[in-house]
Amino acid sequence: MTESLDLHLEFDRGAGSPGRSLENALRESIRTGRLRAGTRLPGSRSLAADLGLARGTVVQAYAQLVAEGWLVSTAGSGTRVADVRHDPPDLLRSPRPSPVSDPVIELRPGIPDLGSFPRTAWAGSVRRALASASREALDYPDRRGLLPLRAALADYLARTRGVRCDPDAVVVTAGFTQGLSLLARALHRRGVRAIATENPGLAPHRKVLRAAGLTVTPLTVGAGGADPDEAAGQAALLTPAHQHPTGAVLAPQHRYRFIAWARRHDAFLIEDDYDGEFRYDQRPVGAMQALAPERIVYAGSTSKSLAPGVRLGWFVVPEPLRRDLGEVILEAGAAVSAIDQLAMAGLLVDGDYDRHIRRMRLIYRRRRAELAERLAEVTSTPLEGIAAGVHALLPLASAAQERLLIRAGHGQGLHLTGLHGSGYWHEPADERQAAALILGYAAPPAHAWRTALTRLGQLVQQNAA
Repeated sequence: MTESLDLHLEFDRGAGSPGRSLENALRESIRTGRLRAGTRLPGSRSLAADLGLARGTVVQAYAQLVAEGWLVSTAGSGTRVADVRHDPPDLLRSPRPSPVSDPVIELRPGIPDLGSFPRTAWAGSVRRALASASREALDYPDRRGLLPLRAALADYLARTRGVRCDPDAVVVTAGFTQGLSLLARALHRRGVRAIATENPGLAPHRKVLRAAGLTVTPLTVGAGGADPDEAAGQAALLTPAHQHPTGAVLAPQHRYRFIAWARRHDAFLIEDDYDGEFRYDQRPVGAMQALAPERIVYAGSTSKSLAPGVRLGWFVVPEPLRRDLGEVILEAGAAVSAIDQLAMAGLLVDGDYDRHIRRMRLIYRRRRAELAERLAEVTSTPLEGIAAGVHALLPLASAAQERLLIRAGHGQGLHLTGLHGSGYWHEPADERQAAALILGYAAPPAHAWRTALTRLGQLVQQNAA
């Protein structure tokens, strides 16, 4: 097992005994942390061949370092670096760890319950993908994504979100943000220079769009979602099913007016359906894309449904954009892992993805209801936004109160996010703009949820305006 390991060592072969030089090089690598505790070293035969030394020289060097305590040799498991824990030089010395305290409870928006990731189903799908993958599937992939996943997504999106598409319209990406970056570059290539986005909305998305050379203009968000009268440029980015962060649904009349604007100006709408599967008070609102598939790019991902770390997204792209987007993907080398694509296709085809969504929908529905009930005990201000997704909005009286609650929450072990001070507004927020806590109720692990509710209720009660 150890014979085939590689090890890079630098030592002066001409400075005295080769054995001593090898010992010094190994000591230095261990002392500086380049070889960490537990690292398995190559077998003496392999290392001797790599370094051009006699095997006996390596055996003797290993034995000397074992005797000094730098290495540990165990029959059957080879030679490993010992846990020496020598102090590093002053410039590299880390501060002493602080006393252990309770971990911070995450209440950030946009994070699902990571502990509920379907590990068994995913691992099984990966095994099946590896066992059945064709040679062609492991070659350089189609820039749009593997056909099995594109076909499975086309079926799933048509069935669950009402999207009108076929596999040729689907493009697989490494999450929504990467896909947005590629799409923005494709739009710029077509001559688009300005895009409208929701205000408030996610600052990282505006940053990605600007990096692609697009000017970003604001769309004021009200009770009916983004205002179509403010649409400008030749594109708009929307979250119609559940606006982030306010939780509003784009009103039907606003949908039709955005589509009319897009058709009139030869523009495109990007529908970010980031948590469209999770609606708790009624059936999820169907995708806006079905109203104008020739003008709307539909986008989704696994970030809220599975976990952000999976890094899988999908875009349903109108025919006029496909060539430009494909060229941008090729230039960027933005292909997604074939094994991950095949595993995701397996989840969809076998029904494991549907089962996971239904299970999480029940969990998140219960959590949102419990959050609303707990806050109703301590404040007369109800949560805003529809019962959907993995976050809710608690309006506050002022930006000062928002800052106070966030600071106080930190002291009680709660990681909170505010509407006023977290970059949601296009322009730097001033004291007149709306303030709120954006509460991510999916993020706390199951064992910490009751504690999170208790601390949050106490926090709001103690710091009421």
